[in-house]
Amino acid sequence: MDIPSGSFGSRKGKETRPIFFKNEKGQYVFPFHDIPIYADKDVFHMVIATKHPLNTIKQDVKKEKLRYVVNLFPYKGYIWNYGAIPQTWEDPGHNDKYTGCCGDNDPTDVCEIGSKVCARGEIIDTKALGILAMIDKRETDWKVIATLTVDDPYAANYSDINDVKRLKSGYLEATLDWVRRYKFAFKAAFKDKDFTTDIIKSTHDHWKALVTKKINGKGIRCMNTTVSESPFKCDPDAARAIVDALPPSCESACTVPTDVDKWFHHQKN
Repeated sequence: MDIPSGSFGSRKGKETRPIFFKNEKGQYVFPFHDIPIYADKDVFHMVIATKHPLNTIKQDVKKEKLRYVVNLFPYKGYIWNYGAIPQTWEDPGHNDKYTGCCGDNDPTDVCEIGSKVCARGEIIDTKALGILAMIDKRETDWKVIATLTVDDPYAANYSDINDVKRLKSGYLEATLDWVRRYKFAFKAAFKDKDFTTDIIKSTHDHWKALVTKKINGKGIRCMNTTVSESPFKCDPDAARAIVDALPPSCESACTVPTDVDKWFHHQKN
């Protein structure tokens, strides 16, 4: 998954260097597969990246230019901390019974709505509150609405999507409006926590099938250092060799768009 600057954590900034992850021993790991889905009971980790070596968080490039989320009035880039739940996968070969469309070949995305602006590449603990089914190019793209469990003075006030409606008036409406303005068509109904938990569990099951090679993932790198039953498991030396073999980051030679700090207005037909 290529990630425009600001889409995980920081809602501003122009950081372009790839981010690699290491474990407590200083060894490289694959965050998509090696970071556990659960931080605690009903608490999910949130992080990113799938299709690059070691699943790095990597600046997206289009036509040799760094791709940024435009400031589309009235929104200054993203309006949440944006990431995904590791060890989940929306299977492009599985027809979702709720949407009638197959998965988008990515982990399950998270819109974290807390008061803290997180750093790009940060791993945070979140609790799921609700979920929205979005359809992008006839693919199911679930968006979990979640909040931090620590480092947020208001986290204890939220236990379900109805708490967001009650305590953050207009926030869910703004989320729907944001995705309408950027590119998505979707079923505009937020589901509750129990529904959300079921979706997360199902995408975790799809990930298990992916990483154990029961399903062929299209373009997904399944190398990992921790999943014992996975035929893709490798040792830390192999992970380091991948990093050492990578060429210099091409992003540094790409051009930052001149309109990155400009405001744009949605034009209705």
